[in-house]
Amino acid sequence: MRVIDYIKSSKETAFSFEVLPPLKGTCAERLFGNIDRLMEFNPGYINITTHHSEPVYRDMGNGMFSLSSIRRRPGTVAIATAIHHRYNVPVVPHILCNGYTLEDTEYVLIDLQLSGINDILLLRGDKCKGDANTAPAKCGNKNAIDLIRQVNRFNEGFFVDGSAMKECGKPFSFGVACYPEKHEEAPNMESDLAVLKMKADAGAEYAVTQMFFDNKKYFSFVERARAMGIDIPIIPGIKPIHRLSQLNVLPKTFRVDLPGELVAEIGKCKDDASVAQVGREWGIKQCRELMEHGVPSIHFYTINAFDSVYDIAKAIY
Repeated sequence: MRVIDYIKSSKETAFSFEVLPPLKGTCAERLFGNIDRLMEFNPGYINITTHHSEPVYRDMGNGMFSLSSIRRRPGTVAIATAIHHRYNVPVVPHILCNGYTLEDTEYVLIDLQLSGINDILLLRGDKCKGDANTAPAKCGNKNAIDLIRQVNRFNEGFFVDGSAMKECGKPFSFGVACYPEKHEEAPNMESDLAVLKMKADAGAEYAVTQMFFDNKKYFSFVERARAMGIDIPIIPGIKPIHRLSQLNVLPKTFRVDLPGELVAEIGKCKDDASVAQVGREWGIKQCRELMEHGVPSIHFYTINAFDSVYDIAKAIY
């Protein structure tokens, strides 16, 4: 079953979550252990992030440094395949523009298709570390719309060089990202919603939001999207706060606002354990309100917060 079919057919609010591939040089057992716990809540699908290479300076020991490129979390296709077969649940690997050529993307699509994976999430991706702008790799897709066009062309049976495939595999079904508080580079919400409409019109079957902590912003975003004729499911993305440092890190990194009430409660905490408890309580409250409004699914960002996601899911599912 495709992810979009699962979302549309689920009679109750579906549960899904996102994981990172293991760091280079580590095994996947810890990741599998965390997934094992969350399988209790019967996830409809599991997303796997993708990471481009980053520049790294290495000390040569003679007062000089050499510049090289390293991918800290390789293996998205491999770990997606492993999760898919280990748990018999749909997986949704992320496909990025930034850091990848058209040929890189094509090879990833081929590998996924051969692995029996046909659900993907298409993203422009963050700028490469150290880059002054968000320019894609040479000869790469510039934005998510371009990436969608490449996937659509692949689904039609054509490679990036224009040659036709001898045999076409099962076409890809894909979702995209959206931003209830506006993408940081969009001049206003209207233009940001216009981009989302372009994605939907080009074939995106659903959208997953950036994390947010104020449900009013999500409800307002969905209302405005519907008014513009965007009728695809808009899945709320939830990130439990579990560390005091996130009061500054999350707004800076993801361009999101934290409600005053949440900030005040975290401000009373003396350690990260207390912060995590506040984050869990806020997440439970937030998710229950979303479920009362009939959201089709709730998607959890688990990065370093598997315990919090487990506790929230235990309370609401």
